[in-house]
Amino acid sequence: MSGRNAFFASLAIALITTPAFAEECKQAHAIYADPAGIYELRFEPVGSESAVTSNHFKVKVGETGLLLDGVVMQSGEPERPNGIVMHNCPEGDVTGAELSACTVWQGVMYTVDKAGKIGLLAAEDEPAAEQILLPDFGPSLRLSSAWGEGKANSDSSDVFQLRGCAE
Repeated sequence: MSGRNAFFASLAIALITTPAFAEECKQAHAIYADPAGIYELRFEPVGSESAVTSNHFKVKVGETGLLLDGVVMQSGEPERPNGIVMHNCPEGDVTGAELSACTVWQGVMYTVDKAGKIGLLAAEDEPAAEQILLPDFGPSLRLSSAWGEGKANSDSSDVFQLRGCAE
């Protein structure tokens, strides 16, 4: 079997066996994709127990090389996991206007389990969710600085399915 065929065979097996490891994969290592396979949402460890964020993730946009930064903070009343996806935000002290200009999407991050029950995104050390819902992510992306020539230019779903687990 050629190297390319072996790669695709391995990928197919990994995709078929994804649900079996969902309980073993922690949210901090979960990898999701939209139904078209263009957008990848990849969680990563926060790296500090004293951080104000509960989860970190990246959104990779197809073959463009565009990588969007995402954080989740518990906020609101009642407290819920509010995610923010950003594109080219300045570092350091940032004004509200600067943050608004670089925000691609912001909202509550929901999950869907195997039975179809909707819940809220868990902490990074909890088992990975089967699906992640980012309500209005697709329309928000189209209106953001991350959309256009050489950037995101294909519509994204608001639903991301668990596809893998990074170590």
